[in-house]
Amino acid sequence: MRIPLYQIDAFAERPFAGNPAAVCPLETWLPEDVMQAIAAENNLSETAFFVPESEGYRLRWFTPSTEVDLCGHATLASGYVVFRWLQPERASITFQTEKAGVLTVSRDGDLLALDFPSRPPVPCAMSEPLAAALGRRPAALLTSRDYLAVYNSADDIAVLSPDLAAVAALDKFAVIVTAPGTGGIDFVSRFFAPARGVDEDPVTGSAHCTLIPYWATRLGKNRLEARQLSRRGGALSCAFNGDRVTIAGRASPYLEGTITV
Repeated sequence: MRIPLYQIDAFAERPFAGNPAAVCPLETWLPEDVMQAIAAENNLSETAFFVPESEGYRLRWFTPSTEVDLCGHATLASGYVVFRWLQPERASITFQTEKAGVLTVSRDGDLLALDFPSRPPVPCAMSEPLAAALGRRPAALLTSRDYLAVYNSADDIAVLSPDLAAVAALDKFAVIVTAPGTGGIDFVSRFFAPARGVDEDPVTGSAHCTLIPYWATRLGKNRLEARQLSRRGGALSCAFNGDRVTIAGRASPYLEGTITV
């Protein structure tokens, strides 16, 4: 069986930046173990698969080791594939998902905008294992699906070198680290999920479901500019809409081909 595969750099202002995602449009679902094997073979933080459903598509995401409940950059990449190759006449696309509900990708000038659920964090007691794993004690700790460790400056975020084995042993899906930004950037972040096969994700849309409500509340503004300070780096334009968030960015195509399984 030959299956189309695209690799797209999401939240990328230039080629070889942002977060690369593989996208496989399907006519019908492959067996789950085959999709997992494809994701492992691709060895990117996520591979997205979607099939036509109603007026849109049904979407699933796999890391190299497991299926996940929500992924921002691979949704942006999937939208890009539909807009560029499959249905270029469309202005927006609806993706049905199993656990994250209905997600929409819309054209917004030269950006693609994701409509995602908001996941506001709540304060929690400091976790000593987390502080030790990160190698630098955060100023505050909150929790949603993931831990949110807040630091005082972007420099604190940039120099973090966590013990990834210790991060993987924590009791949460992943750890988001964040701090105020500078020079027109409202906040910066990084994201570590070694327990799910992703040591450090280059740019993480789903993490911004938590970051956006936190920073919107802290800064008293609903429109925010963000950067993820991974080695590749990425830019996100964000908006807080109550129980929803908007996460927008650019995408750059890298690869178009087919795989045989």
